[in-house]
Amino acid sequence: MPPPRPKSAPDIARIWEWLDAVPDPEIPVISLVDLGIIRDVAWQGDRLVVTVTPTYSGCPATAVIRLDIETALRAQGIDKIEIQTRIAPPWTTDWLTEKGRVRLEEYGIAPPSPACGPTGDLTGSPAGRGAGRGAGEPARCPRCGGMELTRVSQFGSTPCKAHWRCQSCLEPFDYFKCI
Repeated sequence: MPPPRPKSAPDIARIWEWLDAVPDPEIPVISLVDLGIIRDVAWQGDRLVVTVTPTYSGCPATAVIRLDIETALRAQGIDKIEIQTRIAPPWTTDWLTEKGRVRLEEYGIAPPSPACGPTGDLTGSPAGRGAGRGAGEPARCPRCGGMELTRVSQFGSTPCKAHWRCQSCLEPFDYFKCI
């Protein structure tokens, strides 16, 4: 039987608030909570267990994320911390919060759509422009709202993003890939 939780230990709701202030190291405008990778927070006796599901198993930011979580919690006086990685079920962009989607778009990154986002081709042919999001809401540029889009590359500034360009304002932007 684990030791009892210390009486002075903060409640779980407060800990979630602290974790909501920890930014994603690759996209600092979104918190780890809004990204949906913090799956669970629980006291097990006097030890706080935080369960994390990385965006994908090879995510290069995983070690930094673990360190940032631990640093944030230690700054609040929690010294017995265990960070567990859970890869099943795998992370999905459906776990992004609405607040996180809004922050991504305000930052200039098109958030993923439930129908898996802008479609297009690498050649920039007219057939690949403005194809929209299928059954979901129409794809739009996070800068001007334009809907004439061309995929430049399936690979963007990080592995979880693709590179697109708006034909209306001619600005490039990242699109957070739907996973």
